Parts: sequence; C-alpha cells; structure tokens
Amino acid sequence: MADALTIQLPNISSAMALAGDGEENLKILSRQTGASLVLRGQELVISGTQKQINLASQLVRSLEDIWLKGNTISSADILTARQALDSDRQEELQELQRDVLAKTRRGEEVRAKTFRQHQYIDAIRKRDLTFGVGPAGTGKTYLAVVVAVQALLANQFEKLILTRPAVEAGEKLGFLPGDLQQKVNPYLRPLYDAINEFIDPEKIPNLIERGVIEVAPLAYMRGRTLNNAFVIVDEAQNTTPAQMKMVLTRLGFRSRMVITGDMTQTDLPVHQQSGLVVALQVLKHVEGISFCEFSQKDVVRHPLVQRIVAAYEQYEK
Repeated sequence: MADALTIQLPNISSAMALAGDGEENLKILSRQTGASLVLRGQELVISGTQKQINLASQLVRSLEDIWLKGNTISSADILTARQALDSDRQEELQELQRDVLAKTRRGEEVRAKTFRQHQYIDAIRKRDLTFGVGPAGTGKTYLAVVVAVQALLANQFEKLILTRPAVEAGEKLGFLPGDLQQKVNPYLRPLYDAINEFIDPEKIPNLIERGVIEVAPLAYMRGRTLNNAFVIVDEAQNTTPAQMKMVLTRLGFRSRMVITGDMTQTDLPVHQQSGLVVALQVLKHVEGISFCEFSQKDVVRHPLVQRIVAAYEQYEK
C-alpha cells in the first residue's frame, strides 16, 4: 500500500500558485518524482513510495519562496529546483529565487528561472559587454531589456538604445510604408513589448522623442560613439561580420552592451557568414567580455516550446 504525506498550505493563493494553471505544476511534479500530488483546498496530499514522497516534498519545499507569496511557478522553476536537488545547489537556488530583478506594472515579480539565466543577469550587471546566445524562449532579450530599463530608471545610464539588423540582412527597409520609426517598429515589437511591462506605454513616445529610449536599425549606429548608454543588439545572428565589428566598436565610456542571438536561426543568405559566429570565435579570449550560452533547458516559454526546441536540436544533430 502506498504511503501518503499531507502538506498544509497557508492560504488559497499559495495553493493556486503551487498547483498552476489547470494543475499543470502538480502534473510536472508528479512526472519529476513518480509521486501522485492531489490538492484538496489548502491541503496537498502526496502519495507513493517513501522515496517518491520525500523527493516530491523536497521539491515543493524548495519552491516555497515563490508559492508562499502567491507568485506564479513555471515549469522552468520546477526543473531548476530539481536540478538544484540533484546537484546540491539549494543555496544557489534560494539566491536565484530571492533575486527579484523588477516588478512589472501589474505587480508580477521578474527573476531568473534557471541557473544559466541567473549567471546571464549577473554578467550583464557586472560586465561592459555580454553575449547571450541560444534558442528562442530562453529570455535572452527580455532579461537584457529588464536589466536595462531598471538601470535607466535608476539613472545609471542616460539612454537605452535598442537595435537589430533589419533583415532581410541587407537592411532594405524601403518597401515598408511610413517614416523610419514606423518602418522599424515591426522589427522591434518584442523589445517594445518588454519595455511596456515596466514603463507606462503613454510615456514611451515622450522618452523616444527626448532620445532617452532610442530604437533604430543597426545601420543607424555607424559613425557614432555611444557614451553613457545601455545598448542592446538583438537578433545578432543576422549581422554581417562588418556590421558586428562596427557596432562593437561603438561602445563608449560609461556604457554597457548586450548582444543577443540564436545561431540556428540566421536569415542571412547561405553564402554569408554570420557576424555573431565570427565574433564568438574572435573574442573568446578577450578579457572583460562575458559569454552566456543557453540551451533548451533554459526555455521558459510554454512547455511545448521546450519540447519543440529539443526535437529540432535532436534532428539537426
């Protein structure tokens, strides 16, 4: 006969946070541990073998910092907690869970979900130049924007510059209707979406007008020196080697730059080498640069996205 353990949760919001949408978290915890997890009001009943129960209750306890506040738990949180248990990194896990980067305008806490994300955030805070490379959904761009916006709001930098190559890699924006800003907007929508979570959307046009936030295609960086600025270069896999060298050498005093990209998703012509690939080879031994490589384990989107990325990685091998 299976053993059972009952954990009394303090309130309904913590019970809902732990269970997740459609009790998805309980299903993931069950898959991770082999135990059965059933929520009855504020009581969590864990049943199975003693070993399964112990593992499941350890996992639930290691996520307590999150569910206790009624904060959303993602599948990545659970997998990171499991990784921490397996590799004896509980202290690091607690540090990761307590390091709140920011709160969105809706009051949701933003923090790293995986150890690699935590390392990436740390690198961006400490280094003048950081490369974040890896598949879609790993938070490369989003986390860079969060750190940048917080630094801007704290007056650590005078401006935030968001740029990306407007591919087709030749930066042919002519066929799009409207002025420069309207032409660039479709390319930079993900960056705007991230900024909107922290700054009232009505205030953003004013910040853009005053040059506090600048959103422009990479070609517009040529010939400038970017002082006292936080620069994010997104979709860097679509830069040519010349474009990448150009943007890297724009870095001015009291500035910080984050380069993000996914080398498996280049839109460049087949014969054209990616500036991101070249930069990673050329700069790997240069002091003062951080390189953070994400994998499918860091995907924090819908669990299905994680499985899709893993399937493609397997296929491409």
